[in-house]
Amino acid sequence: MRAQVIAATGEVKRGRSFLEMRELPDPVPGRGEVLVRVSACGVCHTELDEIEGRTPPPNLPVVPGHQVVGRVVGVGEGVKTLGEGDRVGVAWIYSACGECPRCERGEENLCSRFTATGRDVNGGYAEYMVVPEAFAHPIPEGFSDVEAAPLLCAGAIGFRSLALTGMKNGQTLGLVGFGASNHLVLKLALYLFPESPIFVFARSEREREFALELGAAWAGDIGENPPSEVDAMIDTTPVWDPIVRSLQFLSPGGRFVINAIRKEEGDKGALLELDYPRHLWLEKEIKSVANVTRSDVRDFLQVAERAGIRPEVETYSLEEAERALLDLKERRIRGAKVLVVG
Repeated sequence: MRAQVIAATGEVKRGRSFLEMRELPDPVPGRGEVLVRVSACGVCHTELDEIEGRTPPPNLPVVPGHQVVGRVVGVGEGVKTLGEGDRVGVAWIYSACGECPRCERGEENLCSRFTATGRDVNGGYAEYMVVPEAFAHPIPEGFSDVEAAPLLCAGAIGFRSLALTGMKNGQTLGLVGFGASNHLVLKLALYLFPESPIFVFARSEREREFALELGAAWAGDIGENPPSEVDAMIDTTPVWDPIVRSLQFLSPGGRFVINAIRKEEGDKGALLELDYPRHLWLEKEIKSVANVTRSDVRDFLQVAERAGIRPEVETYSLEEAERALLDLKERRIRGAKVLVVG
């Protein structure tokens, strides 16, 4: 099979090859696994983090990609619920132990044996992949393959982030950064909280205009004063500075949710600018998001289908994976980016 592979970590930049197109043996499903013929795979900032060394070390060489849609073309021994021809998705959560106290509490995203698709095992920048049956998600019929791919990570992690804010209808939501995930959070929040104003903070004028097109009540630059205080905020940026600039707008008792695995190197000095009375006093809260659970993925797919949520998508071929990641790093963003594989 054809596959894009991360062979070594290093800087993602123009003029430097950071993925390798290889011919790999077709994977074979083991017990409890299914073989998926990949049709589409979303492109995520986490892939940049993997390549540039900001995530826990990937199991190199590895095929990246964790927003995978395809069809089952083979099943291993013991598979009971899926068969050939079934359309499924694979998300960041590839497996968890299912036995530890966290898993038993429904917190499999925090399991010490959590395995990540496209980091710890081969993912979807390839023609085929295998996945445990229990971690393959049926895709609702209303979505095309390309539309469904970003829902599996950008959508699901946004769904979890919004839930973690604890906000209620009528409260104000602030979205810091406006890429693949927050453009879906905006659509989701408009559906779940129709009386809530949504403010978007983004450096790019193009992204701010896009946010207003989708229904944001206000859009401004990072650090620009919004029309009012914000009850809950979700950050999806790769750096620290937007968090420091935005915390001052959080209302007393508000919660700031950081949706990122790592922040980029060279920006840590911004942490020193935190001013306790201005940024954190009056019971303001900062909470991180770690991974997703299977229920996050499946619940969001159902909500997205009911709400008619469709991501804005730009497509690339598998051979164009490097260009897609460069465009993502250079903020050439309008919605989500998806590789069309087969």
